[in-house]
Amino acid sequence: MKFSRVYDPIMDEYSLEEVARIVPLLAAFDAAAQESHITRAAALLGVPQSSLSRRLKTLEQTLGVPLFQQVGRGVSLTVAGRELHERTHHLVQALGDAVSVVRSNADPDSGLVRFGFPLTLGPVSIPSMLAEFHATAPRIRLHLVQAHGEALAEMVRDGRLDLAVMIPPPDDLPAKVLGRQRILLHVGRTHPLAARAQVDLADLAQESFIASPPSYHLRRLLDLWCSDTGFVPRVAFEISEFETIRVLVAHGLGVALLPAAESPQPDLVSIPLSGVRDRAIGLATGHHRPTAAVARLHDHIAAHANAFIMDLHP
Repeated sequence: MKFSRVYDPIMDEYSLEEVARIVPLLAAFDAAAQESHITRAAALLGVPQSSLSRRLKTLEQTLGVPLFQQVGRGVSLTVAGRELHERTHHLVQALGDAVSVVRSNADPDSGLVRFGFPLTLGPVSIPSMLAEFHATAPRIRLHLVQAHGEALAEMVRDGRLDLAVMIPPPDDLPAKVLGRQRILLHVGRTHPLAARAQVDLADLAQESFIASPPSYHLRRLLDLWCSDTGFVPRVAFEISEFETIRVLVAHGLGVALLPAAESPQPDLVSIPLSGVRDRAIGLATGHHRPTAAVARLHDHIAAHANAFIMDLHP
């Protein structure tokens, strides 16, 4: 039996033939909607840009509405495009999860895991743990992302990451607490406080701080802790790279509140602080069913958490 395009204004449903034409095009649409750039979306899918453009044009012609508009060198969704993306993104993700689970179950020793970890962990603890995992599961491929906490949480929420170590883990995602990260005062070796065994946060009221941007959890804690102590921190330098913060502190340009460095920093002194608290380290997962490969990495990290966390404390 041949199906023709039939649209029922009462039931608001398309025919099976219509759906059959649209479904194969949704992956291209979802990639372009997420990347806001045709070239990057094509690279994400591993197809030529011309092929992706044709698929998007076919989808627009099939639906009879424009889905994208040009913005500079990229693209943005139209009103109709946003509506379609909101209604179909979870479907595309669920289909991808289903395919991954089926393939992983067929061969649990292989597969892809998209794993994220925070900027304050590395270059030692996470890479060492991943090296140990790779030795036990050499055919499991790892796609790694290092970013600040909220960016990682958003990528886990929308399915771009399968799991991530986050500090702290967000309340809206399933998470296993691995341990806690200690926050220390960092000063240059010639700083007047460098010889102290412990420093009270109130002693820093007149200091210049080097800190991460306001969107970072560690910066929000700095502002909160200083406010609770009775002063507003004077931030002289603001930068997202934690290693660069340490270099600036070593040059005597200010002080910083950071976790202990994982590699030797001979020009820095880290000092315990009163008036601050440790941060929870958690392993967060999405709400979708994990593949065997994802579950294997999750279990490896959880099993090695004690040794992993011990490395974070001076």
